[in-house]
Amino acid sequence: MDLKELRDQIDILDAEILDKFQKRMDLCLQVAEYKKKNKVNVLQTGREQEVIDGIKAKSEKRYEDSAAVLFSNIMDISKSYQQCEINKNIRFIESSEFDISSGCKIGCYGVKGSNSEEAARKIFGNKTNIGFYHEFEDVFRAVDEGKLDFGVVPVQNSSTGSISQTYDLMRKYNVYIDKMVRVSIKHCLASANAENINEVEAVYSHPQAIMQCSEFISENGLKTVHYASTATSAKFVAKSDKKIAAICSEKCAKIYNLNILKKNISDESSNFTRFICISKKFMVEKDANRVSVLMSLSDNEGSLYRMLTKFRVAGLNLLKIESRPRHEGNFDVVFYLDFEGSMDDERVNALLCALKNEVTDFRFLGNYNEII
Repeated sequence: MDLKELRDQIDILDAEILDKFQKRMDLCLQVAEYKKKNKVNVLQTGREQEVIDGIKAKSEKRYEDSAAVLFSNIMDISKSYQQCEINKNIRFIESSEFDISSGCKIGCYGVKGSNSEEAARKIFGNKTNIGFYHEFEDVFRAVDEGKLDFGVVPVQNSSTGSISQTYDLMRKYNVYIDKMVRVSIKHCLASANAENINEVEAVYSHPQAIMQCSEFISENGLKTVHYASTATSAKFVAKSDKKIAAICSEKCAKIYNLNILKKNISDESSNFTRFICISKKFMVEKDANRVSVLMSLSDNEGSLYRMLTKFRVAGLNLLKIESRPRHEGNFDVVFYLDFEGSMDDERVNALLCALKNEVTDFRFLGNYNEII
């Protein structure tokens, strides 16, 4: 047979496979109705293994592993459909409307002039009183203890990636994400006493900012010192009598009366940082379109792939997947996932219910939108 004849034969077989698949899915939905009525768990590990063993036994030796993968996928799809059917019309979590009334207590990381302050003002407005905290964890703790209604911290930079400490603190503290905001980051080199770059003895700034300006630092042979934040480094440099400099924003340099030695020193001309607004209570706006969760997975073969299958079957688009160590003396990780969706969508609620029942350490982190 020539190539066309071979492809025609495959098309015929594909049509038969599709027909059988659809009939199988119809039966699976009937199984879901039975399980829902009789309160039977969707996940039946023993039954799955029994099916896979049977498939491998019936397969030709050269195809048995491939056949096992195929039927594992079919069963994963079937389970996802069953879970959607069983959890349909179930509200995963009740929410209240995102409220930023004038009496709210708001705090952010850094000091006056920081990028975190700019992010907070994009959310809450310029007339809002904002408190400042020295560490990321201070913000999380204040929100968790009810001392703040909202806290604002950085979570991701377009050049250097995720802020790992923020992800770790999201797991440690029981808070929700209410909103995300994007801030344009334009770094400059500023000093109180040095008149040009050649006089600068050391450059102070947050490690992320130093990374974002690594090319400029290398080209000029500058010594760097890690500091709490870009704004606090500017404040420190302003009080020093040494010829040191800070990497900070131009706005921050002006606030602390620093001389700007060089503007726009970032490696990337377009440099943005995302900040999240956190609260103790789950609140959501009507136009929320992003959902965040965290979870742990078993170390069984294919566990990550099988979890991701649920999103594909539900027709929900994954925006980000991040892994972080559990910090428990082993190499286990926690996964953080962002995906498109709204709590008004029954597919989202059904998926969240399924994940909560099937994975360990599952936490729902919020449903929110992003201010650009």
